[in-house]
Amino acid sequence: MNEQTAPNGVPFLTFDHLQAAGLLHAVLTRRGGVSTAPFASLNLSRSVADRADTVAENRRRAYGVLGRELDNLVHAHLVHEATVRRVGAADHGRVLPTCDALITDEPGCGLTMNFADCAPIVLYDPDHHAVGLAHAGWRGTIADVAGAMVRAMAASFGSDPAALLAAVGPCIGPAVYEVGPDVIEAVEEAFPAAAGRLLIAPKGAPRPYFDLPEANRLNLTRAGVNHIEIAPLCTGTRTDLFFSHRAEGGQTGRFGVVVICGG
Repeated sequence: MNEQTAPNGVPFLTFDHLQAAGLLHAVLTRRGGVSTAPFASLNLSRSVADRADTVAENRRRAYGVLGRELDNLVHAHLVHEATVRRVGAADHGRVLPTCDALITDEPGCGLTMNFADCAPIVLYDPDHHAVGLAHAGWRGTIADVAGAMVRAMAASFGSDPAALLAAVGPCIGPAVYEVGPDVIEAVEEAFPAAAGRLLIAPKGAPRPYFDLPEANRLNLTRAGVNHIEIAPLCTGTRTDLFFSHRAEGGQTGRFGVVVICGG
């Protein structure tokens, strides 16, 4: 990933192969905002107990990285499932209900979502200039939201999965993501051939650790995607850079990802 600083002073990251392909996108961090602890500093979520005025200022700064405001981006009400919604510029300013993936091929349409351990997944179709953005926690990963987004882009835009460029953003990693029986059972059912390497059992640990980014890479691969970049950053161990619901005991904010469809 590339580290950059916008003209407004807000730091952000981009994926190497998406940037090389010309896709306008930004992975925000927790830095560059005005919120105070435990939401310090660039919290973009209204669903936590942060001040409304500071969230509004944070959003102005964050979306300004790509020259946008909330009223010319499409947001989503995330529910940890695999529903995909096709959107366009007419949806700018809306929060699409009950979905965890947005897709568009409309030039200028902007997509955004918030995260704090769940995996951001970005898809880009350079042939049809279509994009997708998804949110994958363990439930969404088990439900295969990544594969659902690939299939939706193929059905909606004629995207060839093998030609798609995919990226899995900063999320909680296997070094710290300890899971219990419900997740273990779900992983074993969803990934019967790979559960042994997705559920890592460190010596002396009472329970295994789940490799969330690798599980999403497998989902993308099973959907026919060949070009996948995985962010080498764990939200659970890099709370200096990202918000982490797990590491911070639920008292934290949300960082954002923004993608702009070209044409």
